[in-house]
Amino acid sequence: MSQNVSSRISGFYKRCLEDRLRAIEALGLLDEDALAHLASGGGLPTAVADRMCENVIATHALPLGLALNFRVNQRDVLVPMAVEEPSVIAAASNAARMVRLSGGFSGEADPPIMTAQVQLDDVPDAEEAAARLTEARESLLAAGDAAIPRMVARGGGCRDLEVRVLSAELGVLVVHLYVEVGDAMGANLVDTVAEAVAPLVQRIAGGTLGLRILSNLTVRRLVRVTATVGDDALGGADVASGIARASRFAELDPYRAATHNKGFMNGLDAAAVALGQDFRAIEAGAHAYASMSGRYRPLSTWERVPGGLVGRAELPLAVGTVGGSTEVHAGVRAALQLVGAKSARELAVVLASVGLASNLAALRALASEGIQRGHMRLHERKRALAAGPASGSGAAGGEAAAPPSGEGKRFASERGEGHRAAQAEGGT
Repeated sequence: MSQNVSSRISGFYKRCLEDRLRAIEALGLLDEDALAHLASGGGLPTAVADRMCENVIATHALPLGLALNFRVNQRDVLVPMAVEEPSVIAAASNAARMVRLSGGFSGEADPPIMTAQVQLDDVPDAEEAAARLTEARESLLAAGDAAIPRMVARGGGCRDLEVRVLSAELGVLVVHLYVEVGDAMGANLVDTVAEAVAPLVQRIAGGTLGLRILSNLTVRRLVRVTATVGDDALGGADVASGIARASRFAELDPYRAATHNKGFMNGLDAAAVALGQDFRAIEAGAHAYASMSGRYRPLSTWERVPGGLVGRAELPLAVGTVGGSTEVHAGVRAALQLVGAKSARELAVVLASVGLASNLAALRALASEGIQRGHMRLHERKRALAAGPASGSGAAGGEAAAPPSGEGKRFASERGEGHRAAQAEGGT
């Protein structure tokens, strides 16, 4: 996004859909194809879907919305989000508005290094075999590079090698090759490297060749983000202290940490889906990383500082701005144009910032009014949709439907008191 574009769009949620599209068009971020795709409703042609997936019978749509107010590394960012829960976008936008008052989110991402694994079983003297493999490092890296010449030509390629003995008694070891993949997510590239190098690994170490595939626990591809938010923006010192206590609770209790992390992933996943990322790989890596200490822990923390809170998050995040559905899905291309990330590393920082914003919104709701009030506000519009135009009574028999599961789901209707609440939550 150019420096003269602001992610603060006043009254955006109040506008009709056509007016929102005109406002986005006026920003000059989208090319003609992207504008036409959004104006048509954003559907995926079944002919394209049939090439993307197996056994296609139709397409399955999700609402595509924009999270506003984000400022990341001194750049304003519009964040496309594909999600069925309206509260996710409103909550992220509101939290981003609060953080924006203190300068926005700051972050950095490691170089895009993915991990290829080659497994061996029944290796005679696994420790000695590991030493031989380590000595053969350069030849193994060269064999990996030979399998991905175009990536090497673009400046990527195999960067390092590690050998891990998982069980000396059983003769199980695994070779990790660390591959720089540029602006791609990189799964296909590292799978190619693993399969190409595997025969040489086996010749050096002996044993029975096992799996040859990437790991989604990308510990050399971490992203770190921080944010500061003031007491006044949060609603007072008591709310800020409550958020800090809730964060400490997650650090102490894995049962709480699971829901804490779900709140973090609410926003990150929604943005990842809109941007064509492999959210399943992101989830797997995030939760594995949360468990690496031997105890499941929160991906993000909030601690008290004078006058407010500072939030921090760290997690593996393998994303791409090229390859995959970015090449064939018009909606993904439009979403990437809107977010304006120039590299996979920049996109990773934006996505982690969205996660931290969603986490803050959830903890603020829990530390102030509680989660249930927001749940029931959220459910009213869905109940009306389910009941159909002839009835405004909601669920059959007039009973309130059970609130949806999850964290940080806050939404208000668009009329009366609900309208004003939505404005406060959406921050627009």
